[in-house]
Amino acid sequence: MDQGSATLKATAPPAATRGSRQVNTLPMLLPAIIVLLLWSVLPLLRTLLYSFQHYDLMTPPATFNGGLNYRYLFTDPSTWIAIKNSVVLVIGVLAASIVFGTLIALLLNNDFPGQSIARLLAIAPFFVMSPVAALIWKNLLLDPVSGLFGWFMTLAGLHPIAWFSVAPMTSVIIIYSWRWIPFATLILLTALQSLDTDQLEAARMDGAKGFARLRYIVLPHLLRPISIVIMLESIFLLSAFAVIYTTTNGGPGDATTTLTYLIFIKALNDFSIGSASAAGVFAIVLANILAVFLIRAVSRNLQA
Repeated sequence: MDQGSATLKATAPPAATRGSRQVNTLPMLLPAIIVLLLWSVLPLLRTLLYSFQHYDLMTPPATFNGGLNYRYLFTDPSTWIAIKNSVVLVIGVLAASIVFGTLIALLLNNDFPGQSIARLLAIAPFFVMSPVAALIWKNLLLDPVSGLFGWFMTLAGLHPIAWFSVAPMTSVIIIYSWRWIPFATLILLTALQSLDTDQLEAARMDGAKGFARLRYIVLPHLLRPISIVIMLESIFLLSAFAVIYTTTNGGPGDATTTLTYLIFIKALNDFSIGSASAAGVFAIVLANILAVFLIRAVSRNLQA
């Protein structure tokens, strides 16, 4: 008995040896932390500093003016118009992405000849860059003279519509939806492929019709991926810029001026870096508030 205890004590590794195996990861993380600080935190602090200065590129140098930039920002009617346009853009594209993304995913989840090619074509628009997509829709599809839609309307005996003049925000929503519906389709199609087919088969054998199976089995299964789509697309669409710049330049008037485009106007059209910085800080605060709520909603769905 004593011999066995002595043998166990002899073979057990000393505490110092076990502790020496712990690796200090800080030196390995430090380069990434430094790059992160240089890349994001320092520009943010610089923007915050500029937001409290009267910094006009045409009349340097910058001078401290307290919170006058924020006061002007919140009393300027164009700010609230830009916020309203941003909300309309986000809600419009999200609605189109979820509705059409779900329908296309349900169609592509079935077996049919050419299924692989159809899936590839359905997802392809997501990989088109925003300025290219904007030029395609502006010149080849929505143009009242040379566009495809105008040609179809002429064949039908109708007067072609100048989309970017009559319905500018609708046109921008269409273009962004064309790019982001494939993303929603990809996420939702992946989720559908993980759906247990035994549940659908059992429901079918119990007499449940197609709409009942969709309502009580398929759609509840898609709630989590839909919440992820909402979170990711909302964060991106709040910074939407390229399509607006390429097609409408924020117009006519301020009909398509979003908060991101308003920052661009203040910085590079009005040369007011102080006002643009204040609007940028406000946009960052709004985006982070939205991100917190969306992340909480997604986490609740994942834990359910």
